[in-house]
Amino acid sequence: MNRHYYISNSLDDLEVVENELEASGINTEQIHVLSDMDADVEDHHLHDVNSFMKQDVVHSSEIGAFIGVPLAALVLGGAYLLGWTESAAGWVPFVFLAIVILGFCIWEGGFFGIQVPNAHFTQLKSKLKDGEHILFVDVDPAQQPILDRIITHHPRLRDAGTGAAAPHWIVSWLHRWHQFKRAI
Repeated sequence: MNRHYYISNSLDDLEVVENELEASGINTEQIHVLSDMDADVEDHHLHDVNSFMKQDVVHSSEIGAFIGVPLAALVLGGAYLLGWTESAAGWVPFVFLAIVILGFCIWEGGFFGIQVPNAHFTQLKSKLKDGEHILFVDVDPAQQPILDRIITHHPRLRDAGTGAAAPHWIVSWLHRWHQFKRAI
């Protein structure tokens, strides 16, 4: 999947675009509006970016895991090389310590990520401060012509580039989950 970013200063226009995309077969879970005016986005019934996605928790947690795995391996390797695993306690305390170190690094990374904006949105932050809104749409290659056709009918939308999208399996799972919740 590819993510396409568009900038607009009109939530009314974005509401029309979102409705047209959904009517053409692009799921709601593939469409998001990023704005500093959350109440206005909600009033227009747009699919906004939740506060968790606005922060860099996932990316920073991945960095924490990237640091924690070698540290955990160092603990296990050091215990083995020093012969400490030959004691009566064996591997158990060292495996536990390695798990604690890995968990701490992931937690600390996520804790840092709560405090900073999402790395994918940093280049667009100035547009948000100017009162503009960012529409981003995740599409499969087969859906690309649909997106292109709809966007050409909205000349006030400005292209802001492309980026990596959420994996297809996550979008598909979210779509099924929302359908399940509606059925209940």
